[in-house]
Amino acid sequence: MLQSPTRLTPITRALRQLLLGASLSWVALPSVQAAETRAYHIAPSSLENALNQFGREAGVLISFGSQMTGGLQSRGLEGNYSLEQGLGALLEGTGLQARSEGDNAYSLQPADSASLDLSTTTVVGDWLGDAAQTNVFEHPGARDVIRREEFERQGATQARDVLNRIPGVNAPDNNGTGSHDMALNFGIRGLNPRLASRSTVLMDGIPVPFAPYGQPQLSFAPVSMGNMDAVDVVRGGGAVRYGPQNVGGVVNFVTRAIPDAPTVKGGLQTETSPSSSHDGFKTTSNLLAGGTADNGLGGALLYSGTRGGDWREHSDTQIDDLILKGNYQLDEANSFNAMAQYYEGEADMPGGLNVADYDADPYQSTRPNDRFWGRRTLVNFGYRYQQDRREFTASTFFTKTLRSGYLDQGSFLSLSPREYWVRGLETRFAQGFDLGPTRHEVGVGYRYINEAGHELRYRTPVASNELPTTSSRNDRDTRGGTEANAFFIDDRIDIGKWTITPGIRYEMIESQQTNNLTNVKYKGDYNTALPALNVLYHLTDEWNLYANTEGSFGSVQYSQMPNRVSSGEVKPEKARTWELGTRYDNGNLRAEIGAFLINFDNQYESNQTNDSVIARGETRHQGIETSINYALDGLSPALAGFDVYATYAFVDATIREDGPNKGNRVPFSSKHKGTLGIGYTEGPWKLNLDSTYQSAQFADNANTRAESVDGSTGNIPGYMLFSSRAAYDFGPRLSDLNVAVGVKNIFNTQYFTRSFDDNNRGKYVGEPRTVYVQTSVAF
Repeated sequence: MLQSPTRLTPITRALRQLLLGASLSWVALPSVQAAETRAYHIAPSSLENALNQFGREAGVLISFGSQMTGGLQSRGLEGNYSLEQGLGALLEGTGLQARSEGDNAYSLQPADSASLDLSTTTVVGDWLGDAAQTNVFEHPGARDVIRREEFERQGATQARDVLNRIPGVNAPDNNGTGSHDMALNFGIRGLNPRLASRSTVLMDGIPVPFAPYGQPQLSFAPVSMGNMDAVDVVRGGGAVRYGPQNVGGVVNFVTRAIPDAPTVKGGLQTETSPSSSHDGFKTTSNLLAGGTADNGLGGALLYSGTRGGDWREHSDTQIDDLILKGNYQLDEANSFNAMAQYYEGEADMPGGLNVADYDADPYQSTRPNDRFWGRRTLVNFGYRYQQDRREFTASTFFTKTLRSGYLDQGSFLSLSPREYWVRGLETRFAQGFDLGPTRHEVGVGYRYINEAGHELRYRTPVASNELPTTSSRNDRDTRGGTEANAFFIDDRIDIGKWTITPGIRYEMIESQQTNNLTNVKYKGDYNTALPALNVLYHLTDEWNLYANTEGSFGSVQYSQMPNRVSSGEVKPEKARTWELGTRYDNGNLRAEIGAFLINFDNQYESNQTNDSVIARGETRHQGIETSINYALDGLSPALAGFDVYATYAFVDATIREDGPNKGNRVPFSSKHKGTLGIGYTEGPWKLNLDSTYQSAQFADNANTRAESVDGSTGNIPGYMLFSSRAAYDFGPRLSDLNVAVGVKNIFNTQYFTRSFDDNNRGKYVGEPRTVYVQTSVAF
């Protein structure tokens, strides 16, 4: 019979943690007998949450680090179970098992005892991995992963809702020619967020931009949060293996995994903003259906759809995103995977407002003709070999993208169909070996991308009151193409508590654009070497230090080539990043703080209003980022079920180029940005209160404070928003029905952003108070 756990003093608690030799998550409540059964109602959730709830109800101490459980899900527990039966059921399919430590204490261990020395028998291979917490903890730079459970906690239907929780990331409401749900705006560490053109954006490792070298702006981002399991943001320490456009880090959207057991899950979220002049409803839905057979063959169908408009007039949206995934585990070493996606959407664009119109009604639209539509087809095949200390992966992909739309450009209306074709192949090989007292993992990789694009524009005079067609006057007809080869090599060296990884990435790029109307051809070939050094030091199993420096670059875009080609030479943007930070994770407490410095040599911006390129030149981005997540069980049993989190970033992004703007802040960069939230879980109930804050910004290089008549320039005030959500899980008796209600922007704070160098520039009001209802079921 297990003894009743006694109340532990802080010293006793610390000693027990030390004796168990692991980072611990403790709960202490009344005892049970090993053979005694009791009723449990634990909803499917993250493994960490499920184990914490089980420990509280069963009256046992369960020790584990979030590095071990991060990214793992539990199917929950419903019915009468003994202690051992309950633990076994919760851990089913996770690869973990519970080991008794005596005195009502258990620790988690890998189910296969032979895997206890994984660090010496396996290789890391793909640094992004499956975005598990251990990948994050061992990463030698700033990195955060936001998981699906946290999406739902926020009522997030857009990627920007998720990205804004990460320190150092600024993801404003979509604006300009991307003022619709299919676009994505975000900037990392003070980089201009306009269409996210300075980060490597991936979905399951496949480039999201329709032309990753020649047109990386995400005016069309075929990513639906309903189909995602996680968003993985690597802000430093990843440029060697991933690129291009890696000055602003790497963002990988991780699609929902193929289930082990036959599964059907569906979800629906409906929201409305009653305080706006557009009080319609917007609905997003998602579906997962799939499973894995005993022979290792698995598949899943994912769907995410959107219908309805936002808080602005002229914002109706229709999106359908269908993904088919397959996986075949041939044997212990060999596996194959495949994915196909068809994404199609269309949306009205409300556009920017001048000051007078904004003051009259910030929710109105004065651009009735602006509209966007697009579609993308993606096919991907991959192979993986992993055994002992060797891993080889090969992946090939093809994407075909159309993006088009009507746009009011003042004196004329335009129709701009653009098509892009991208073919890619990427291989990685990693081999581990010992050399004296050191362990090595040498990684080499190669990527080939061939992309082609055809951009057209047709126009009609505004006075004609006719929308343009492909028979209208054609004033743009260009074809662009890029052939890019990239190589990397690095060596992860483990010696004692140190992990040192030197490496280099080498990009070879041949890019060209032809103007079919003038028969002028622009061509630029350039090679770029990007050396890097990453260092990680393990102070303890729960605490490490990291430092890194890496070179990064942004390729020349097709639309910029006529203005960036000088004597046949094309110069890409280049930057060097430095990081120093520390990370702590003991299961209850996860915390990180780091400092960064980015020296940007030659930063450019495109001005769509006159098809010019603005040379901002040298910029410096420096600051501090910090985050903390704390399960309050560790403070007192009375606080069991509570968790708090907070993030904060100080970003000083300044223009360093000699001239009238030297010393000014880089446009659309906030010096201060953060989040704060608290959650509570008790049985089937989940409650949370969250907040976000950011300080003021400027819209232009001159840091103009006075507001222009058209609303495109001027100060952008800071703001703070609050949101809340309550959820109840009815459990397997009602097909795991989960119902939640929430409110965004509780106090209806009015805030706005601007679009400055865009063809529908002006002021854009942010999301007002929005009420939403979520439901989901699983079979």
